[in-house]
Amino acid sequence: MEERQPSSRTCFLCGRQNPVGLKITWVNDREAKQIRARVVVPEHFNGYPGVVHGGIVAAILDETAGRAVLLDGNADNLMVTVKLEVRYRKPTPTGVPLTAVGWVIRQTELRAQAASELRLEDGTVTAECQALLFRPSQEFFDRWEPEKQYWRVYED
Repeated sequence: MEERQPSSRTCFLCGRQNPVGLKITWVNDREAKQIRARVVVPEHFNGYPGVVHGGIVAAILDETAGRAVLLDGNADNLMVTVKLEVRYRKPTPTGVPLTAVGWVIRQTELRAQAASELRLEDGTVTAECQALLFRPSQEFFDRWEPEKQYWRVYED
């Protein structure tokens, strides 16, 4: 059975009520120790015609690496990115199915190193990243508390 990760209301990448968002859903693959998501990036997010803007590619990689720490099913184990290194290997096309794959390299209670890739249907990697993540302060969680009720698994 597919184990989906929670989404929010307003996030650009996963927010279900964001009218300009990508509405991506990540799925845990515990056997492979990875998370995965499928996305088709619309042409209006291009940098050049037919090519996804590099900032959009980085955002997808960042979110995927960051969500890898949720693979254990604990949706409250959120961390934030403090360093992101992206390598663009080839242009990522708009309008085609892409798969984002993320995994944890190492993790403690307070920080993690994670990685992710963006792949074409044939498995070609168009971009990859490594991210350094930290558990945010209690102040971060306090500000997020009113929105937390919307952090859940949504049905399509």
